[in-house]
Amino acid sequence: MSVDAAYDEVSRITRREAKNFAYGIMVLPRDKRRAIAAIYAYARRVDDVADGPEPAEAKRAALEELRAALDADPAGDPVFVALADARARFGIPHEPLAALVEGGLQDLEQQTYADFAELRGYCEKVAGAVGLACLPVYGSDDTAHAETLGIALQLINIIRDVDEDRQLGRVYLPQDELTRFGINRLELSPEFRELMAFQAQRARAHLAEGLELLASLDRRSALCVGTFAELYRSTLDRIEANGYDVFHGKTRLSTPAKLAVVARGVFR
Repeated sequence: MSVDAAYDEVSRITRREAKNFAYGIMVLPRDKRRAIAAIYAYARRVDDVADGPEPAEAKRAALEELRAALDADPAGDPVFVALADARARFGIPHEPLAALVEGGLQDLEQQTYADFAELRGYCEKVAGAVGLACLPVYGSDDTAHAETLGIALQLINIIRDVDEDRQLGRVYLPQDELTRFGINRLELSPEFRELMAFQAQRARAHLAEGLELLASLDRRSALCVGTFAELYRSTLDRIEANGYDVFHGKTRLSTPAKLAVVARGVFR
């Protein structure tokens, strides 16, 4: 498989599976856009295995194969052909890509988190690592803010996906905070709304800190990162406006709303 064909495939995966990322990276130059798509496609494959229906042992073996494939011949797999080229072009390090697999393996072993410190460690693997992998593509070495931004986006995902994660047998809301707010079961209630407002405040604080990354980026990279951060912020705004009802349908932004976010960034 040619490198161009591989990049075409990871770009299709990104457009199909990662609407926020797809709208953010559209403002990047072609080589950077394709590299970010390659990173996303690899992360998506890890997620699909970890969240899939196969038995835990089969998923564990598949995740280990994905980690080993980082150091192997891509053998015609479009995700790995594109990722290998992107790593060579931009110096994307091995460690954050391997950390994504560690996060997937953790999902097989751990379904709850005692406190935020424990949850943050998980978020560093599944989301902070994405920020660190993308950082060389953007042309920055600000690892601290890139990791924090990735964690912020994951915290918003956790808020949005409470019900979906529960159906997978996972509760990412810290157990000590569930207890503090008097929550024995996940359902819409005044106590749940108070807890979610607390989670949203934390996500917004991480987002504000993570966005300090923009100061180290060139204009188009900053526009990209700022765009998908604003898309996540807008999602959180809608969840908040809906009284934190995350049990009756997943909160999604419409295509016009997403394009409006991109336009605001371009003309700012």
